Amino acid sequence: MFFIHFLEHVLTLHPTFFGSHVKEYLTQKLLDDVEGVCTGDYYIVCVMDTYDISEGRVLPGSGLAEYTIMYRAIVWKPFKGETVDAIVTSVKNQGIFAEVGPLTVFVSKHLIPPEIKWDPDATPPQYTDNGEQVIEKGTNLRIKLIGLRNDVRNMFAIGSIKEDYLGFVCPIPHCSSYPQGFRSVYLI
Repeated sequence: MFFIHFLEHVLTLHPTFFGSHVKEYLTQKLLDDVEGVCTGDYYIVCVMDTYDISEGRVLPGSGLAEYTIMYRAIVWKPFKGETVDAIVTSVKNQGIFAEVGPLTVFVSKHLIPPEIKWDPDATPPQYTDNGEQVIEKGTNLRIKLIGLRNDVRNMFAIGSIKEDYLGFVCPIPHCSSYPQGFRSVYLI
């Protein structure tokens, strides 16, 4: 889910950047440092604005100035049980790897419907039901997150496509020819 968080970040600034444009430089440095970063609990998608930049405090012995910046950001925190749309990045005998933005999701072969089987003779590697459903690199999938693991700078998830309305997603919004046994619905 997406949230707006009020966050704080501390920046140090070299004396060569002191001057009339210090606020603009601090704002740009904040954007470069925090946008797109995983904090371990959530991803910072976008900094909306800064609402407080403290007065600089000179650090003894170095000449650097330390600023505390308060800002609002849009963050994305995936939850267990959340349904997400993903793009397949790799297909292996053990399962499927997919990406939901910066989040890597693994779908084990045990969490794939039994009618969709691994085809070892196919090029590129794929899972298929020998009909219209083919899951290969680049395929859009709707996945339910069933487990999350947080690291310091990264997050990983385990997903499932074994329930109704999960699995292959038609990439075209006005797709009229759904395959037989189609397990997903594309919502506009």
